[in-house]
Amino acid sequence: MKYIQLGILTIAWLGFSSCERDFLDRPAKDQVEAEFFFNTAKDLEVATNNFYSILQTTEVYRDDAASDNIMPLSPNNRIRGNRIVPTAKGSGGWSWGDLRDINYFLENYHQVDDEAAKAHYGGVARFFRAYFYFEKVKRFGDVPWYGKVLAANDPDLYKPRDSRQLVMDSVMRDIDFAIANIPAEKTLNRISKYTAILLKARIGLHEGTFRKYHKISGYEPFLEAAVEAAEQLIASRAYTLFTTGGPTEAYRNLFARDNQDAVETILAADYERGLRTHNDINQSMTSPTFGAYGINKDMINSYLMKDGSRFTDKSNYQTVGYLEEFQNRDPRMAQTTAPPDFTVIGETRPEPVTLAGTTTGYRVIKALLDRDQWMLAHFDLILFRYAEALLILAEAKAELGTLNQADLDRTINLLRARVDMPPLNMAAANANPDSYQEAHYLNGVAGPKVPIDAANKGVILEIRRERRIELFNEGHRWDDLMRWRAGKKLEQPIVGIYFPGVGSYDFTGDGVADVYVYSGSSAGAPPTVTSMIDIQQRTLRDPLTGNGSATSGNLDPFPLGGSFDEERDYYYPIPLEDLNLNDNLEQNPYWK
Repeated sequence: MKYIQLGILTIAWLGFSSCERDFLDRPAKDQVEAEFFFNTAKDLEVATNNFYSILQTTEVYRDDAASDNIMPLSPNNRIRGNRIVPTAKGSGGWSWGDLRDINYFLENYHQVDDEAAKAHYGGVARFFRAYFYFEKVKRFGDVPWYGKVLAANDPDLYKPRDSRQLVMDSVMRDIDFAIANIPAEKTLNRISKYTAILLKARIGLHEGTFRKYHKISGYEPFLEAAVEAAEQLIASRAYTLFTTGGPTEAYRNLFARDNQDAVETILAADYERGLRTHNDINQSMTSPTFGAYGINKDMINSYLMKDGSRFTDKSNYQTVGYLEEFQNRDPRMAQTTAPPDFTVIGETRPEPVTLAGTTTGYRVIKALLDRDQWMLAHFDLILFRYAEALLILAEAKAELGTLNQADLDRTINLLRARVDMPPLNMAAANANPDSYQEAHYLNGVAGPKVPIDAANKGVILEIRRERRIELFNEGHRWDDLMRWRAGKKLEQPIVGIYFPGVGSYDFTGDGVADVYVYSGSSAGAPPTVTSMIDIQQRTLRDPLTGNGSATSGNLDPFPLGGSFDEERDYYYPIPLEDLNLNDNLEQNPYWK
């Protein structure tokens, strides 16, 4: 049975659910309850099903809308630099109820007289504790490590934060336990050994590069752990890249289907019509008043030409119109954002051009299914997939200085081959680093910044490009910018389609006007037009001068621009009530 269904049953089990309450307020479970429940393998399975609620599901596909990848109708506070210190204890991510449930399980599961079940579900619980703490460290930095259930009078309730080293070493021990004990079975909707291996690789890459670029000692062992885990997953041959539909369709097809399979997808959240649905993902991509997701122009610029050359090496790349910029590009571009001939899944005729439902004009179509699911969707959501392991291996080895061309050929170049793109050549990339990509990550910071290794600068920039394109809208971009110490990237303009001025535009190449741009009055718009832009309401930014409210330029949905405080914004603040309850806790720097 799938974990989503089992999780519903678990909520009623002996009050085991966290119920949105902080662990400090919850009564201790007594030994009688533990003895009553922890008796069979099925008890362990049911107990661990409750932990699946810790995983992010729809949040994964909304997170990029709080980064430089996607601009929603209402800019997110972390892009605007408007995050504030929360007041209520347990708010703002500083909640620990899920951890208490995991620790309670780990203190009692040994009572079951089934060694295989204990190994399996003990590993699952350790996976979730590693996942829980990884998310906490990413958000807050140093946090207190709790490896036990705390009683009301336990002095550790009020201990200070433990060191990042202690917490992350504990996380790695937990994930190693999970890998060693969870069976090597392909279970699409349940945590498997393979899920644990990929989580270890993800943790190792994030922690290693965060330490490297934030000048925290000890980054090498984490990058080495990322390499080891990614190598282990690749060597297992349990997964491969999904290729159904060929170079022009496979990437889109991977996400745009009701039910996932275990070809490339390692873990997916299961949704079923009439049982469990989600309504915000496709709606955010299609509704003018709900989300109106638009892809950032610098993301569009990052897609290579079909021959592998750089789009941004073109002398006129800043002023190329919509129709022209789609010609001869990486096929993933037209499978991620609506191309001139965009056709909705399940339909045969191209959709009329519509710019009303997108802030930038570049519509998000990755994971956009048939029109029936735009309001109430029931397609599965990918949470872990094999392609990430390929990207992790390449990046970790590049950051360690051990990458070679053979490594690229079995990682990055497999991703490029799926869409029939030329392979990445390491020597050529390092001989001619992309200055456009480099400008994304060279920002003014407080104090000396760790530069990208000179010897591998070109290939590291290309791996970052590949990661941004391949994992777009899968919830990785914010974390990537944070670990690369590239928060100032958020202050670069987030703009959309370029228009050289008012007038009619053919977006489909059929010689008929689809879009009409005007200033104040739409009189004279051709009858064929399906989208109109009033530049007095949807202003333009001149890409050459940077001036806003221009008569020509890119759609400018965020004219005030992003703000990022280098000294403060790499971490989140701790709630005021939690600081007041525990005198040993200290607020993260510069949060007031």
